[in-house]
Amino acid sequence: MRHLRLVPDVTSIDFMRYTRFWLIVSLIGVIGSIGLLATRGLNLGVDFRGGTLIMAATPEEQPLSVWRDVLGDVGVGEVGVTEISDDTGQGRHMVLIRLGTADMEEGAAPAVDATRAALSQAFPEVQILQVDSVGGKVSGELVRAGFLAVLLSFLGIMVYIWLRFEWQFAIGAVLSLIHDAIVTVGVFSLLQLEFNLTIVAAVLTVVGYSINDTVVVFDRMRENLRKYKKMPLREVMNLALNETLSRTIMTSLTTLIALFAIYWFSGPVVHGFAFAVIFGVLTGTYSSIYVAGATVLWLGVKRDWSKPDASAGTQFGGAKV
Repeated sequence: MRHLRLVPDVTSIDFMRYTRFWLIVSLIGVIGSIGLLATRGLNLGVDFRGGTLIMAATPEEQPLSVWRDVLGDVGVGEVGVTEISDDTGQGRHMVLIRLGTADMEEGAAPAVDATRAALSQAFPEVQILQVDSVGGKVSGELVRAGFLAVLLSFLGIMVYIWLRFEWQFAIGAVLSLIHDAIVTVGVFSLLQLEFNLTIVAAVLTVVGYSINDTVVVFDRMRENLRKYKKMPLREVMNLALNETLSRTIMTSLTTLIALFAIYWFSGPVVHGFAFAVIFGVLTGTYSSIYVAGATVLWLGVKRDWSKPDASAGTQFGGAKV
């Protein structure tokens, strides 16, 4: 029986040859992402900013300028209108309306009622499909909860890797995860895509995917360290990466196929989630090699797990560090 093979059974790719270059690329990506967050910030969704989202539809297309003119006369504070696609196949013209109701003392209900009335008068056949409101206090709590969830996931993973392997592996794994999270959030800042609780869930999904790939490589590396006690650490790392290459490519490819299907054929509500995970899968696969692996290579590890390995010299691009 023939099996699908994307890579040969045996490969000898020198992954660690360009480690210095890719570490510089990673550093630029992280610094650039932090700079974007400091200057441009994030396009925070209602979950974090507070306010009201209204999804409305009309049988025929209406210019967005008309929607904005109608809502601008309602007097409900900040108003944003975005056109979204109708994935139900009914051919409706759908828009997503954002109302800045978080700071209104009387709450969101009067603003929503006024918006309904104005839309019904301007577009008699309009349909209000969905209304979501989040208060300012709740949005602040969601920001703290989202940040705490990501932080605790990093700490828990670090402890797990430390107990299962060695502290060098734990540091490498956490640096890899921090890299993936910061760069993913940086892309959302660069493209000004909406950042909400769904994206926080996507970042946590990326963290889980990345650490799974990293642990597979680390486990094979530990086996090879015990098996080849005199092999230089750089070659042990390359051997582990080559031995897990087929598994890494197949896992990433099948995951990406499912994610692209979600992105193209699902509704706009999950587009951000799918995009974040697609980008995270790519960066997570990369960082498992050139962030996690390179960190372990730089720190060095024990060869027999009972005494330091004197021959585990760290090499970047063929030069010892």
